Amino acid sequence: MIVLGIDPGSRITGYGVLDVSGSRPAYVASGCIRIQPGELAQKLAQVYAGVAELIARHAPAVFAIEQVFLARNPDSALKLGQARGTAIVCAANHGLPVHEYAARQVKQAVTGTGAADKAQVQHMVTALLSLNAAPPEDAADALAIALTYSYASRGLLPEARRGRRRGGRQAWREFTPDS
Repeated sequence: MIVLGIDPGSRITGYGVLDVSGSRPAYVASGCIRIQPGELAQKLAQVYAGVAELIARHAPAVFAIEQVFLARNPDSALKLGQARGTAIVCAANHGLPVHEYAARQVKQAVTGTGAADKAQVQHMVTALLSLNAAPPEDAADALAIALTYSYASRGLLPEARRGRRRGGRQAWREFTPDS
């Protein structure tokens, strides 16, 4: 099954495509949809067209995207939300189920800590997918979102095991795609 992960943005929207059919997620493609300057409506049209092209090219069965988070700048948060909504509408118009994950949940899934920075996410995505080089930050974030879907669909997210504790520490162990 092919999963399309999206890291939405009003200037750069990252994408990551994984095949999660086997015992470990396999890299298919990743990159960035670079939005040209212009009016907001034209920028959102570019996001929609870019996501539609990815759906046509890779025929994903599932669409995964980062949930909205509150930014310091309300204008930036609003633009991000509009780009995110545009990508979700595109997926819905193509009949794809949409799965949303909080940024902290994505970081926890791929690095083991919800407070990881972009460099840590890039490093772990590169290692987990056995890539020859680190993808750009936005593409790495999108691949991390797709990986999070893969782990969630297999019941491997730490949040799913939060209730089991021993001695004040979480009882879940760190996981890899093989486990």
